[in-house]
Amino acid sequence: MDTPASNAPNEAPAIGLRAIEKWFGDRAHPVHALAPTDLDVPAGELLVLLGPSGCGKTTMLRMMGGLLEPTAGELTIEDQALWNGGERQGEALSELGMVFQDANLFPWLTIEENIALPLELKGVGKAQRLARARELTKLVGISGFEKRWPKELSGGMRQRAAIARALSYDPKILLMDEPFGALDAMTRDQMNLELQRIWQATKKTIVLVTHSISEAVFLADRIVLLSPRPGRIDTIVDVPMARPRSLDVQATPEFQTIARTLRHRLNEIS
Repeated sequence: MDTPASNAPNEAPAIGLRAIEKWFGDRAHPVHALAPTDLDVPAGELLVLLGPSGCGKTTMLRMMGGLLEPTAGELTIEDQALWNGGERQGEALSELGMVFQDANLFPWLTIEENIALPLELKGVGKAQRLARARELTKLVGISGFEKRWPKELSGGMRQRAAIARALSYDPKILLMDEPFGALDAMTRDQMNLELQRIWQATKKTIVLVTHSISEAVFLADRIVLLSPRPGRIDTIVDVPMARPRSLDVQATPEFQTIARTLRHRLNEIS
């Protein structure tokens, strides 16, 4: 069940981590958030980062997204360095889209305007960016709500809009930090199905952080289990179940075996 964190020979990963490490604080009060870590994420993979609170999942994801600079090591996006001399590199950064637990929609913009905002900031004309927004509302399942205000949508629908916004400029990689953590259980199940559908439709590389074992097993091609701080890769687990997966897969012996293995290992390292 464990697999090495590597790609096929000579194939550059969508995301490459080489001895990536992160410290916070000052010399008097240092906090070692992430120990030196190596990891490759192949193009098109749906990878899940799982682990106990404080293990460095979000820190790793934010470094992948260019929101945090690594203290040490090298991080590449599509074989391009994300950081150089303390500066983020625009070409690598342009391949990344991010979705957070809070949809962070601007309340004074309509749904289509929120989705189109990254394109507006890039100087794309109004007709073209709104056409792209309408295309994406259809993809994420909120077609017909383009002119609504964020406050008029449910939490799940706002997250769909946030995913559409992250996809607006067609990045190759989508980074998601607990995107469904604030939703009720039924809505979360539905959003897991929707994310699987969107991923299969777009062929994006997705890295998702979650605390939910069942969500991880349902969505992932591979699950990276991190140990408590300083975070390090404890185990990498393949999830070989066929796709598309329905919610009924959670009752199968294969699903239960993977979930049980992860739960036991989490209990051992926590």
